Amino acid sequence: MTIQRLHPGPRMSQAVIHGDTVYLAGQVAETAQDTEGQTREILATIDSLLAEAGTDKSRILAATVYLTDIADFAAMNRAWEAWVDPANPPARATVEARLAAPRYKVEIVVTAGR
Repeated sequence: MTIQRLHPGPRMSQAVIHGDTVYLAGQVAETAQDTEGQTREILATIDSLLAEAGTDKSRILAATVYLTDIADFAAMNRAWEAWVDPANPPARATVEARLAAPRYKVEIVVTAGR
């Protein structure tokens, strides 16, 4: 089965497609915003990557959300709930974790079908 990599870099690809499954790398915001704003930016990036891979948010199978402060859970959820396809919500876990740089408040990883 063919493996396709989108936006490969020296360390990772932004997306890997294997058969009818799309794996996205952890996505973080590029701009300094609060948790809700970073989440909105990340979800827009996820939409773009999924479209490039030939799928969309209605086909997300699983998502993992990493927050630097679990107290921001409600702020992240406001953006998530405005974005997620209510007819097709994925399995999701949210955990508190230290992220790669202090400016990151949220990181989201998704796996989707095509």
